[in-house]
Amino acid sequence: MKLSAPRIRAARTAAALAALVVATACAPQTSDNSSSGKDEKSGTLRVWLFQEVGNKPKEKVVDAAVAAFEKAHKGARVNIEYIPVETRAQRIKAAFNDPKSAPDVIEYGNTDTAGYVKDGGLADISGEFAAWEEAKDTDPTARQSVTVDGKVYGAPYFVGVRALYYRTDVFKELDLTVPKTQAELAETARRIHAAKPDLYGLAVGGAYTYGAMPFIWANGGELAQGTGGSYASAIDSAEARKGIKAYTSLFGDTNCPAAKCAGMGGNDTVTAFASGKAAMAIGGDFSHAAVEAGTVKGRYAVVPLPGVKAGSVAPAFAGGNNLGVLKSTAHRTLAVDLMEQLASKKTQSELFDAMGFLPTYTDVREQVADREPFVAPFVKTLASGARFVPASPAWAQIDASLVLPTMFQEIVSGKKDVAKASADAAKKMNDAFSSAG
Repeated sequence: MKLSAPRIRAARTAAALAALVVATACAPQTSDNSSSGKDEKSGTLRVWLFQEVGNKPKEKVVDAAVAAFEKAHKGARVNIEYIPVETRAQRIKAAFNDPKSAPDVIEYGNTDTAGYVKDGGLADISGEFAAWEEAKDTDPTARQSVTVDGKVYGAPYFVGVRALYYRTDVFKELDLTVPKTQAELAETARRIHAAKPDLYGLAVGGAYTYGAMPFIWANGGELAQGTGGSYASAIDSAEARKGIKAYTSLFGDTNCPAAKCAGMGGNDTVTAFASGKAAMAIGGDFSHAAVEAGTVKGRYAVVPLPGVKAGSVAPAFAGGNNLGVLKSTAHRTLAVDLMEQLASKKTQSELFDAMGFLPTYTDVREQVADREPFVAPFVKTLASGARFVPASPAWAQIDASLVLPTMFQEIVSGKKDVAKASADAAKKMNDAFSSAG
């Protein structure tokens, strides 16, 4: 089934949002924010949601959810404000520092959870989440994205993962089979580039952190180990180094020349594939519309990125957004009920139809996969076990400091070997974990 024009625009927006969530994460500074101690059962609730480029379909779904909430809660009214993603850090920082002007419910990037918790902005809703009937069908990784030190600080809103896009026409012409292991993936990439030097066999990027992570995880490596303030980097372990080597070996004259590919990020690799310059690429469910709009339309397919062993799926990073209740709300019970309405199965299903956002409930994802076949490989990837970044406020600093891209690029350029580059990256990560407290 093809996407309609509005869905294509919306899915592009989702891709841009996912990139911004990763690239611009910036948690507010620690504040004195605390619970208001009030739980008023009427009045106006303020909600901040992210502004999409094509926002009307999202507004329609949200308005329907708000209408249902207001009908069920007499005397309660909801004021929705759509805020720019680019300036969310400043807005949320101000809200945490000035509870009187703060909203009751916010949408936020799932990598921001730990930082916002440290800053005292989000309410612990563990009890309400446990009692929420629909929450039992939330997939484990989405649940992890709202959990810090065993406590729940929100409801997952949507999720995004990556899989392997490949050119069916090139595979047919060269009599290739779809790779079933990462070793086969590397060999297939080299065979394609040897036969067609104008194509990258597999487009990879030195700045594509979330494309590289599956190689680390598939080889048994971890980014870090621990919980809360006691995280320690594991990027220099033997298993992680094996995954780093597997990913960085894809750079070079036999596949994706370092001079061209070392600086590429995720959007660059997807663009290379969509424009016909690559035979394979690791792209997200949110990349589908961009590929459909490219020159390879009708000549590609998607499968889960293979793991080390045949039949296995490489763990993917589970990106996406959450909804949270601010600790300072004077309408806690109403705010939690509204959050649950906005993140409900019905609303998430409608948001998928309107915006292309992948639901966080396993049963709802199966339903949308039946409606939209292109979703199937991404659902399978999630079902195989997606992964998340360390639930530490230090992650925003690690990400913003480009610790992992720098490591990959040092290896690809030949400046450092895997052992030295990963050791240096581990030190930077540990410094960040220590400073986060």
